[in-house]
Amino acid sequence: MSVRRWLFENSLSLFFLSLFLVTLGAQSLAGQHAFNEQQVAHKSRPIGWLDYVTSSDFGRAVMENWQSEFLQFFLFIGATIWLVQKGSNESKQLDEVGLESDQQQKVGARAPQNAPRWAKLGGFRQRIYENSLLALMLTIFLLSWFAQSLTGWRTFNEDQHEHGERSVAWTTYVVKPSFWESTLQNWQSEFLAIGTMVVFTIYLRQRGSPESKPVGAPYDETSTSG
Repeated sequence: MSVRRWLFENSLSLFFLSLFLVTLGAQSLAGQHAFNEQQVAHKSRPIGWLDYVTSSDFGRAVMENWQSEFLQFFLFIGATIWLVQKGSNESKQLDEVGLESDQQQKVGARAPQNAPRWAKLGGFRQRIYENSLLALMLTIFLLSWFAQSLTGWRTFNEDQHEHGERSVAWTTYVVKPSFWESTLQNWQSEFLAIGTMVVFTIYLRQRGSPESKPVGAPYDETSTSG
């Protein structure tokens, strides 16, 4: 396979990977400057870029966003198994609620020859594989939430130290209103985004996008791609 063909076949993931790396780098630079402005205002020493990207301040900012994104994916993947929205391209067909049959899911004896190995084996390995996406999203969410709590806790205690106040335990920090205010702020924005996407695809269209129904599809037509 030529490099050009490989780039074409993976262009969507490469596009978003590039955007991720660019915006993460830009965030680190902007965050460093904002952090150093505060340092100067408090008559403290500015820090270099490498020191900033390994700091709890940067880690907390990144993990706050990651955990909310993967929570969104986890809930949306799980919810769309059992819940539907008539007319939405983000919903499956109304008569396909639930885990669906082996024939629909192409597993076990119904699996094609080129199916993933664990989809054909049955038993616990098939059970693991058929729930692997949801399990991975939940795992990443929990790990990033825990990382957010640790970096936020470290940042909080650094502020406490600067103001001559006592440090607090992690268990004390994670029940503080300030921690949950920032956490829930991210969660509600993710829920709003996915909820509006579900509803907007009932009435609005984008020609050529698989996230939209065909331009001429009726409003009540559910789960079709244009």
